[in-house]
Amino acid sequence: MQKKTIGDMLSESRRNNGLSFAELEDRTGVSRGVLQKIESGETKRPEFKTVKSIAAIFPYPYEEIIEGYLEDENRSETLFEILQEVIQCEYSSLVERVSLKILQSPNEKIEKALERLYNFSDSTAVIVIKNEIRLALYQVIANYARQCGEPKYIAKALFKKYLIERNDLKKLKETFCNGEEILHYVDFLSHDEKITFYYRMALHAHNIEDYNKCIELGKKGHLEDKTSNTLKEQVALAICNSYLFLGKYSNLEEHLNIYEELKYTQIIKRLKLYRAIILSRTGKYSVAIPMLYQCVEEVTDSNRLHRVNMLLEALFKVNDLNSISSILGSEESKILLQYTDPYQYSELGRYYKYKGRFLVKRGCFDEGMEAYLNSILHYAKISDYKSILQCYNEIHSHHYTHEKMIKLELIGNLKEVYNKVYKESEARDE
Repeated sequence: MQKKTIGDMLSESRRNNGLSFAELEDRTGVSRGVLQKIESGETKRPEFKTVKSIAAIFPYPYEEIIEGYLEDENRSETLFEILQEVIQCEYSSLVERVSLKILQSPNEKIEKALERLYNFSDSTAVIVIKNEIRLALYQVIANYARQCGEPKYIAKALFKKYLIERNDLKKLKETFCNGEEILHYVDFLSHDEKITFYYRMALHAHNIEDYNKCIELGKKGHLEDKTSNTLKEQVALAICNSYLFLGKYSNLEEHLNIYEELKYTQIIKRLKLYRAIILSRTGKYSVAIPMLYQCVEEVTDSNRLHRVNMLLEALFKVNDLNSISSILGSEESKILLQYTDPYQYSELGRYYKYKGRFLVKRGCFDEGMEAYLNSILHYAKISDYKSILQCYNEIHSHHYTHEKMIKLELIGNLKEVYNKVYKESEARDE
């Protein structure tokens, strides 16, 4: 069915309300001559400010009025005026419709239209708007650029979209996969954008435990970046962590030496920690454990949690339950901070898993199960289903080993946690 034009809406509303053009002029402030021309169709493209003035008498939803106006409008300046209006009103479907109309305008070449809409989307006026609106703009640009074979704006729009989406902790793996599409267009990004993209993707890969990709992407960024900056060092840190988690200790030692020579302060202040972990992971506990204690005492900020976990790992290896008890008793108040970083959520999940393991060993079975539930909840915040499954397996293993039936209360708690994780997953997929 054909959409109503503004003229159709005006005619229908005026007749339904029994209004003459003179009465309508008094109500809207728009001259009767202009109103007559709009209703008759003689004026197919009235000024947008005129439409806003007469829209008050229309019984139609705002979206339908805008849709009606768009039927005959293709002037770029007017379309941008409308876009600014619908963005402020936060109608994402209208944002998509108006944006597409701008790109399809016959008054501008495709590349120029893409450039104008991209610059508009990247302007301060739009950046303060909800992410949903910005994502809609960049998606329209990317889709239209792909349709028209304009790789530069496919790259730039997808890049901006990725930078927004990567902050959603519930969609880390999904947004990383989306980011990988940009690799096909990376040469169409500016030099600075390319470096930022490689660095952000490397850190993202680290957070989803794709350590090989973290190393690959981080090194690509380092090859492009000839400057000194904090983000560059953060990526170097992620590369070192990746070698550590992959168990490639000779590669880790090699890169520690490289980054120490380059005077990366983020690496230099962690050299003792890395070397203590290497000693621990290679079975040299008598040397490693005293070093790890020193590393814990050297920090009081969010870095402490990771160091505590590395110390707990080593102490479990030598079955030093007394030392573990002392750490769990003294450290909890120091490390339970307000975290928003996925890496820290992962470390909290790991901490509670260790706590659960210890409590079970000490005979505090029910308290141990509570700690495991806490671990699962923290892993759920970053959708780390692999670690959640490991916790479930440990819970069942402990029950089997200790010949215990799973209590109804624990089953209920596990079900509650499962439902919470499932609902969050469903909400994410909508």
